[in-house]
Amino acid sequence: MNTQESALSAAQIEDYLQQHPDFFHEHLNLLEQLSVPHPSGVAISLISKQLELFRSRHQEMESQLTSLIDIARSNDISFIRMHKLTLALLEASTLEQAIANLDTVLADYFLTDFVAVRIIKQCPDPAIADLFIEPGSENLQPFLRELGRNQPKCGRPTLAQAKVLFGDSAVEVKSCAIVPMNFTELNGILAIGSREKSRFHYSMGNLFLTQMSEIIGTRLISLLRQTYHAC
Repeated sequence: MNTQESALSAAQIEDYLQQHPDFFHEHLNLLEQLSVPHPSGVAISLISKQLELFRSRHQEMESQLTSLIDIARSNDISFIRMHKLTLALLEASTLEQAIANLDTVLADYFLTDFVAVRIIKQCPDPAIADLFIEPGSENLQPFLRELGRNQPKCGRPTLAQAKVLFGDSAVEVKSCAIVPMNFTELNGILAIGSREKSRFHYSMGNLFLTQMSEIIGTRLISLLRQTYHAC
């Protein structure tokens, strides 16, 4: 039998077995006689090979299921955190309460060490002056790149940025998320800092931070309208 005939014969056998998957049900003795090469060099029975394949597929499916469960749990945690954040902001009736609640919920549920909000607007009220940065102020210079791109930035802040945002605690901030808040009625900066270098890494995604800024910004706009319309 030449090579072409052997190849054709093998193809025919393969085609036949695919069309008759129950073939070995009626010829169980063949399963014990057939052997399949193993990487170790030892021939194993077809049944053993099938069991090996089934175990491999089972482990793969189990791994995929575990991964999906982990993703679902992560999504549940994110949902709970955002829910707590929303409730904390809604419970506040003044701008000062909103910032205080924001600081608490981010520390308790998001495990952050530092929080800063800076609204880019003039405000004559000295009690909340630290929350505002006047348009054109030198304090905005360190953030021109982030504000221009309108994209969250994660990583270690510059010392100039940390001083504007966190004041005397600037040197303690090892990583930070700086999130521009650019809305029709409010421009500002949301910053979340940590003492851990890896907490806010430059490779982090932006979707979660952007959604957070939208929730916070929307509530701040409402409170500014109600209480500090003159600012």
